[in-house]
Amino acid sequence: MANQRKQIIINEITFWRKNKLLPEHYCDFLMTLYTGGNHESEELIGKAKQSVKGKEKQKRQWMLVLFPLLAIILFALLFTIDTVWFTAIPATILAIGTLFAAFYYAKKNELLTPVLYISGALILLGLTVKLCLTYLPKNDLAIYSVLIGNSLFWFLSGLKMKLIYFTISGLLGMVAIIIYSAMNM
Repeated sequence: MANQRKQIIINEITFWRKNKLLPEHYCDFLMTLYTGGNHESEELIGKAKQSVKGKEKQKRQWMLVLFPLLAIILFALLFTIDTVWFTAIPATILAIGTLFAAFYYAKKNELLTPVLYISGALILLGLTVKLCLTYLPKNDLAIYSVLIGNSLFWFLSGLKMKLIYFTISGLLGMVAIIIYSAMNM
């Protein structure tokens, strides 16, 4: 077997051992099998971070931090910068990107999927509220309509995709907005 292929397999076995994906004696057996009994040799020592699964895990961890961080930054910028289109265009692009990424990772049943769904929904909420406040500043009915529209979108998305957190947040959002608007009118 080629040395590069052998090193990839050894890295994977090391990753399995480190993350307890296989029992210790299986990892020892496989390591002995692929190294020919001399797995103490320096050139054959496996590195768990260089394994294929290890690299995928690191990529997911970065995405798990990056998307929510970008969402929070853009959400804050939407309400601090007066120029609407300066933040609206990147926010729209990020929202669409996070929703597409969420649908992509949903097919793989990844842990990252709910974070992407929530990030995209919050960016869309912030974007629609900011546009409503900018172009219809004194119209309470418009802002209530936008908030109820977002809540209805969350509720229907939760029902369609069977996501309980969207269903509950959409329902609670609609109830809270209706109660608040009834008290202030």
